Amino acid sequence: MRRLFSWLCLSLAPAMAFAAQGFTLDSPTLSDGARMPIANVYTQCGGGNVSPALQWHHPPANTRSFAVTMYDPDASGGFWHWIIFEIPIGAHGLNADAGAPRSGNAPGDAAQLPNDFGNHGYSGPCPPAGKPHHYVITVYALDVPELGLAAHVSRKIALAGIEKHMLAKATLTVVWGR
Repeated sequence: MRRLFSWLCLSLAPAMAFAAQGFTLDSPTLSDGARMPIANVYTQCGGGNVSPALQWHHPPANTRSFAVTMYDPDASGGFWHWIIFEIPIGAHGLNADAGAPRSGNAPGDAAQLPNDFGNHGYSGPCPPAGKPHHYVITVYALDVPELGLAAHVSRKIALAGIEKHMLAKATLTVVWGR
């Protein structure tokens, strides 16, 4: 039985990797490795604090919903700028300003958690003066239509749920500094 399980895992691994490799994330206003536009920067740093428009392509066939995060790994201890989940399968991206809760710009009943600024939804980059920070935007293809979590659940629980149900993920990294 163990040998059969090992063979099955090895046989399926290339197909699973191909599905994940085909899943991509892009944006009409962001380029991987480029500077974040001022429109997407936090208001306290002179920006418009508008979440960027995002588009994803080729999710795995058994995807049932999506989640999106934006994280700054360069901040001391890391910094979460956005966590949105319960994005329905019919969505192929997010409109600009989807990170403004109750704006109607996010699809379906998407839930948005508080970020590390303490705001629900999106809050853009605003690092201290010095070396530019990297902002990793990730879309997750999930194997469930809903995580079944309330918008006031802890970030730790939400991220664990996303990780548990993740089929594939795609990232886009931008930089910003002052």
